Amino acid sequence: QVQLVESGGGLVQAGGSLRLSCVASGRTFNIYTMGWLRQAPGKEREFVAAISWRGTGTYYADSLKGRFTISRDNARNTIYLQMNSLTFEDTAVYYCAASTEVAASDVGGYGYWGQGTQVTVSS
Repeated sequence: QVQLVESGGGLVQAGGSLRLSCVASGRTFNIYTMGWLRQAPGKEREFVAAISWRGTGTYYADSLKGRFTISRDNARNTIYLQMNSLTFEDTAVYYCAASTEVAASDVGGYGYWGQGTQVTVSS
């Protein structure tokens, strides 16, 4: 099993920035990909960004490239999501997720999920 705990969400004004963190514990040696996904009220969960746990690959939703950056610190078993130039449309619950396979943008490919952290952008 893999446990994931997110932090860093909150309320921010439009144009501002936030950095989310996700700490992984448990059987982390099984992880292949870590990702961030989000779900806005009334909408389906959608892919935001993903990163290879041991390699160099990063993947982004096309609409978020240039504003969001995913990174990792393997020594701390932690991934981050730096979010800049936030807009009201970025308001959502952000979830950290892990996959033991190549999941990237496939929401259904993630087998482990955190509890989510709320990001609210005021316009």
